[in-house]
Amino acid sequence: MSAAARSVFDFQVVPLAAISDLDRVAVVGDGLVAGGLPVVEVALRGDLGLAALEQFANRGDLTVGAGTVLSVDQARKVLDLGASFVVTPGLDPEVVKFVQDAGVPIIPGTLTPSEIQAARAMGLHKVKLFPAGNFGGLNLIKAYAGVFRDMQFMPSGGVNPATVADYLAHPSVFAASGSWIVEAPSVDEIAALAAQIGNGTA
Repeated sequence: MSAAARSVFDFQVVPLAAISDLDRVAVVGDGLVAGGLPVVEVALRGDLGLAALEQFANRGDLTVGAGTVLSVDQARKVLDLGASFVVTPGLDPEVVKFVQDAGVPIIPGTLTPSEIQAARAMGLHKVKLFPAGNFGGLNLIKAYAGVFRDMQFMPSGGVNPATVADYLAHPSVFAASGSWIVEAPSVDEIAALAAQIGNGTA
């Protein structure tokens, strides 16, 4: 199976890239592929988000998704550009339904019990917990795990090399989202950080 054909749910860490210079697309993409972590969530922040998403998707060697998707219009655009998954900062039923109807995985942002329960009612059992680090982090996940036994979480916000291993060790965490890997300046440094994830040493 090619990297581009793999599901976002195949990966324990989903690197989050906010691109402010399109030259970084090649650096980030090459580094992730070389490090054995061929997945990226491209944040729609700033003016270059859509262009960066398209360039990542056109590579063909990465599982590419769109993050910070705030509207149905944005969701439509990112799917047209080749996004294979969608991540939102909050829970918007219209965006969720649009992406579900397109047959594409969506990981909506949740924080409160009401939001998690609403996502569950929409047929979703994997959600983002954002901003995890500001609201208890792993302790919050442990509290939710006892109540929402069929839900799994992707913590985002405050996830870093010091916290990621503890998150991933919890059975209610299916993945973690963070930017530290792709913020490294060079292909080799990104590859080294990505490889640590694969080796369980992050």
